[in-house]
Amino acid sequence: MTINGDDLLGSILASLERIQYIEPEDIPGIDLYMDQVTSFMDKRLRSTVRNPGDDRILTKTMINNYAKNDLIPPPVKKKYTKEHILLLIFIYYYKGILSINDIQKLLEPVTKEYFQCGEEFNLESVYREVLRLEKGQLEGLKEDVIKKYKEAEQTYGDAPKEGKDFLQKFAFICMLSYDVYVKKLMIEKMIDEMMSQKKE
Repeated sequence: MTINGDDLLGSILASLERIQYIEPEDIPGIDLYMDQVTSFMDKRLRSTVRNPGDDRILTKTMINNYAKNDLIPPPVKKKYTKEHILLLIFIYYYKGILSINDIQKLLEPVTKEYFQCGEEFNLESVYREVLRLEKGQLEGLKEDVIKKYKEAEQTYGDAPKEGKDFLQKFAFICMLSYDVYVKKLMIEKMIDEMMSQKKE
């Protein structure tokens, strides 16, 4: 299964290798104005968007809406701290699969407990641990992609030759999509469970 002779699987695996992580040390140690925040996020996350020339990473309107909807605490004297940026990074990744309402529910306890808490274990500690876990997922993710790809290669053996390549790619996309769908359902169920426990 190839795209015009290109190695589809090799291309996908290479893109996984290019995933960039924002380390806490990468974030400026000084508070930033909104323009500086949007510039920083754009510079660090530009490679993650589908259409680098068109897609917006973060806008002033988005940041204002996040503050209004209690996804992030309001800035102090129009400046955003390193911890604000850590929350914005979480939001950036969550918003591709979760509703703003679910993101707010998920981040509220983290923000309430660890945002500028003055303790040694703080929001940066939470972020560091999540980052460590994410990095540890990469090899398993690559193995899973390879497995699904090989399964898709074995499909539609009786399909007409001119449509077989498309159908195999379609099968591969369906398997990846189903995986995302099921995990999204699991995440939503866990958020609902967390909220029901909070009410008790």
